[in-house]
This record gives sequence, structure tokens and C-alpha cells, in this order.
Amino acid sequence: MIHASFGVNEVGNLTLNGADTVELAKQYGTPLYVFSEDDIRENCRHFVEALGAFYDGNGQILYASKAFCCKEMYRIMKEESMGIDVVSGGELYTALSVDFPVERIFFHGNNKTDAELKLAIQAGVGHIVVDNLEEMHRLNDFASAANRVMHIFLRVKPGIDAHTHSFIRTGQIDSKFGFALETGEAMAAAKEALSLSHLSLDGLHCHIGSQIFDTEPFALAADVMLRLMDKLRAETGVTLEGLNLGGGFGIRYQESDRPGVYRDSIEIMAAALRAAAKELDFPLPKLYLEPGRSIVGAASATLYKVGSVKEIPGIRTYVAVDGGMTDNPRYALYQAPYEIVIANKAREERDFVATVAGKCCESGDLIQENAAMQHAEPGDTLAVLATGPYNDSMASNYNRIPRPAAVMIRSGNARLIRRRESYEDLVKNDL
Repeated sequence: MIHASFGVNEVGNLTLNGADTVELAKQYGTPLYVFSEDDIRENCRHFVEALGAFYDGNGQILYASKAFCCKEMYRIMKEESMGIDVVSGGELYTALSVDFPVERIFFHGNNKTDAELKLAIQAGVGHIVVDNLEEMHRLNDFASAANRVMHIFLRVKPGIDAHTHSFIRTGQIDSKFGFALETGEAMAAAKEALSLSHLSLDGLHCHIGSQIFDTEPFALAADVMLRLMDKLRAETGVTLEGLNLGGGFGIRYQESDRPGVYRDSIEIMAAALRAAAKELDFPLPKLYLEPGRSIVGAASATLYKVGSVKEIPGIRTYVAVDGGMTDNPRYALYQAPYEIVIANKAREERDFVATVAGKCCESGDLIQENAAMQHAEPGDTLAVLATGPYNDSMASNYNRIPRPAAVMIRSGNARLIRRRESYEDLVKNDL
């Protein structure tokens, strides 16, 4: 199994944290998202402890909400002393609905609307990460009208190739996010921010990509960003106090994946910052990190019911399930790899090769092609592992298919954290 929290019980069924996934599928229906709360909390603590061990706790770990957002996740983050990174008014509203501490919220986004900026100002979020000059001036005007001074970071493109899929690289100059370092755009934007009366520039932010296994790009980003902060100090006399190096820590989707230890990545980033700060005689900044995928992580799955098995001799075999690209669009988007397990046959050999197809009216509605699994039959419970990140959060109602329910498992006990959408939910906003 790709994660130690998965197991096989005495009747041969797949378990997650001791909970029988076949029984969960019967109780809550399918498709069904299942998450390990124990592992979510443990991952939070690993990051917080590593920041304490290697950087004296000088900063904050921020959960990247876009990986999986719901009220219960924010309750858990609050209890684990985490901050959060939100990227929309909807994520911010969800966090506010459970009284998440606003001072621990960073609000991101490359095209924040007027309504979103005003909501952030009204709520008093801790920091807004400014993406462009137009946004910067709108924010200053709205803050002036509200008689507030808003604390901001600037998003910078540090020009670093994170060696990941082109769709999820965000640190290079050709990216829709942020200000370019190489062209001088970032320096000019920082000086502009310092001139505005209702904004307080507290730091810089960068994010070099997602699903990164190498530690070198993180260390390079730390060095490059601190040197930019030092250059800004030399040209303006202003010493920024914060540096947000984003997230992007990879997880294990397949047996062959070899993600690094998150603790090691933080140690390497901290060492790079300490070395650069010593060389430049620059005060160590507060360090902010934004893990998302690596928090909600590999100890999760989506459960489906197999509807049909269709063999095309000499071509391939299709195993059709009662979900698909509506609850997991990542394979259609960028051929994301997953491990497949027939949950009610988890003890058997995975010697059956098939393509897992969804129920949408699209030829490209596939979850995995030519995947090894146990022999599948109609009525089986099929589990796709490590679907916690970016599945629920990217889900849609294409073909008017209701979105799945979600369940959290703690110490073997499952509880519903979001109800399954109904057909009535699909039409309630129609006129």
C-alpha cells in the first residue's frame, strides 16, 4: 500500500485507519471521499515541529485550503494551531463561518474581485498576498474607504524550475501569478507598495510549483528571495519581516513515488536562509510555508461501486464506476497517476489490468488507464487511493451529477463531514 494507514482486515477488505472501506461504502453510499483525520493531524504536527526544530518556530505553517476545503478541515486546522491560505471569497467565507482566527489567514489569488477584497478588509484578514499593480491600488483605495491599513505580501516569480508538470509549475517567468524578479518588476512593485498609505508591506511570497520531490528548488528559492529582500533594503532602507516560500511538497500517489521527508525540506530551507542571512547581515525573516497536498495527503481514498466490466478483445478492458471526472478530474487534466484497489478483494493479487472509466458522457472520462488491480466484477467496491488532495475541491456537476459525500476517520471511527448532494440541490438555484 502507498500509505501505512491502509490495511486489510480479517475478511479481506481494505481498511483506512482501521475502518472497513467496504462497510463505509454501504453505509454512506458511493462515490464517497474518505479521509484519515489521524494522518491530517499528524502531518500538521510534523510541519509545526520541524519549523520549531530548525527555525526556532519563527513563522507559521499555513494549510493551503485549495487542496481540500470544508468547515471540518478549518476546525481541525484551528485546533492544530495552523494558519490557512485561502484563494477565494468562498474559501474565506467558509473559514469565517467556523470562527477561524482571522490573523492567521493569508488571502491569495491572481484576480481577486472587488467583493473579495472588501470581504477580506471587513473580516480583517492577517495578510493579503498582492498579485498585480491594479489589485494593489484597488486594495489601497478600499482600505482607505474603510479607514484600515491592510498588511500585504507581494507574490514574486523567482524564476525557478521546480521539475514538475508544466501545468503545476508557477515559479517561472511565464506564469499568470505574481511579479517577475528577472525584469525588475518585483522590485518596482515593492517600491510602489511602500508608497501607498493604507498598505503595510510586511514580506514577499513565492510558490515554485506542486508535487515537488526535490529539495534543491526549495533551497534555491529561499536564497533568491532573501537576496531580493536585501536588495530592497539597500534601495529603500526598509527591512521586510516576512518570507512566504509557499508549498508544493510532493506525496506518494504510486508505489514508485519517492517523496522527500517534509522535515528534511524545512531543514534545508532553514539552512539556506540562515546562510544567506549571515552572508548579507540580514535579520532572519519570519518563515511561512503553505503545505496543502502534503497535509490532506496520501491517507485518503475515493470509493466507487463497479457497474460493468467491458472487455474489448485485443484492445483493453474497461471497468466502469459510478463516479468519474466529476469527482476526480485530475487524470483528464494531466494524467495524474493513482493506485487502484478492489476494496472487497484487497487480499488478492493485483493481476488484473484494466482502465477505470467514469459515467460521464465523455470518451475522456477516465480515472486511470491500464491499471493493475484485483479482478473486478459488477457490484465490487473500487478504491482509488490518495484522492484527498484536489479531487473534492475540483469536483463539478457535469452531466448534472451530484457531488459525493465526505467522511473523516479518526481512530477507526467514521463521521460524515459533508452530506451528498441531492437532485434538489442541483436545481435549487435555477429560476
